[in-house]
Amino acid sequence: MSDEIRAYEERDRDAVVALSLRAWEPVHASMRRELGDRLYLHMIPDWRVSQRAVVTRALESEEEHVWVSVSGGAVTGFASVRLRPAPGAEGEDGAGDGGSRRGEGEVTFLAVDPGHQGRGVGVALTEFAVDWIRDRGMGLAIIETGGDEGHAPARSTYSRAGLTPMPIVRYFKKL
Repeated sequence: MSDEIRAYEERDRDAVVALSLRAWEPVHASMRRELGDRLYLHMIPDWRVSQRAVVTRALESEEEHVWVSVSGGAVTGFASVRLRPAPGAEGEDGAGDGGSRRGEGEVTFLAVDPGHQGRGVGVALTEFAVDWIRDRGMGLAIIETGGDEGHAPARSTYSRAGLTPMPIVRYFKKL
């Protein structure tokens, strides 16, 4: 991968939002197939509107730390992290508990433009985010993704970056 990873800047906003829509289009198609139209459309009436809103909120949030990957001046991917330090953990080394008292960092968003997928950009962004979390003294890095077909590339990326999956099943019912 020849992309550079740098801190997000306001000038990156439109490119990040646009690439998130391209990157998550197959994910939403898969979710719609899995959930069926009735349930999916109840939960997400217009995924592009909601995707744009959640990504924009993350980019504007004081609590989110965001980076972009750039190749030839173009934004090729992005990642955002939210830290959750453990209460009262200052000065503790976390010994005896695997470091869990030091808190955790969660990769809240990670996307790579479809034209740049399969080149290691996602793994590089994941490793960068996990290293940043560790460097902030956190004892745990978390990334959540779906178990459906549309999320398969994300699961592969996170596994290649050395994260351990924990299968979780979430059920939905339209009432």
